[in-house]
Parts: sequence; C-alpha cells; structure tokens
Amino acid sequence: MDSDRPVVRLARSYRFSAAHFYWDPRLDAEENEKLFGKCANRHGHGHDYRLEVVLQGVPNPETGMLFDLRELDRTVASALLERLDHRNLNHEVEFFASRQPTCENLALYAWQALAGRLPAGRLEAVRVHESADLVAEYRGPRG
Repeated sequence: MDSDRPVVRLARSYRFSAAHFYWDPRLDAEENEKLFGKCANRHGHGHDYRLEVVLQGVPNPETGMLFDLRELDRTVASALLERLDHRNLNHEVEFFASRQPTCENLALYAWQALAGRLPAGRLEAVRVHESADLVAEYRGPRG
C-alpha cells in the first residue's frame, strides 16, 4: 500500500435471527446439561445476532470510498445472511454439523464465507454479537 495515503477501517453492520443449541453427542444428557447449561436444550433457543464486517485499506482517491457498500451488502447477503437468517444453525448450516454453533464459531464461519469473495487483504475482521454483552471477533489470515 502507498505509505503516503492513510489506511482506513470501515465497519458495516447486518442483522439476522437464528436458533441453535449446544450438544456433544459423545456425552449423555446429564453431562451435556452440566457442560452447556440451559443451552443444551435440544429444542434450541434463538438470538437476534448482529454481524459486523470490518474492511481496511486506502480509500479510492476519486470517490473517497474504501469499498462500494452496495457490493458489500450483496456479498454479505448471498454469502451469509441468506444462509443464516431464520435458520436452525445445528440442522440447516453444514458448517455446524461438526462444530458447536457458538458465537466464536459463527465469527469463523463468517470470515471463511467472506474472505474469498472480497478483494485480497481488504477483510480486516468480522464480529458476531450474540447479545448486548457477548461478541466474538475473528481476524483470519490475510491475503
């Protein structure tokens, strides 16, 4: 990047609703409840998640913009929101067939879904807010 021009970070927020539960099939019901508490209820529960996508780079000198937000919105919608919104993460999202659908794993999933669809080095971080007091951030490999 041109060292004469400042690097800017830009965050865009999105919302989706999804259900999940935590369960380890290697454990019995009592052990799952002890490990995961009320989140081990196999009927699940839901959250209204907030996803933040953080981009970084040097803004275009002609437009003053880092990235076309309409393009970002389309990318996030097709890569993530259409796959997550109003879904049961345990049963409808293949990524969670072998992982707990935690906030941390949702952040990893979001990164992996977006990284190949955005220009190399532009994706800085993803944050998944499960509630007002719980957020996971993932900053994956760049390139």
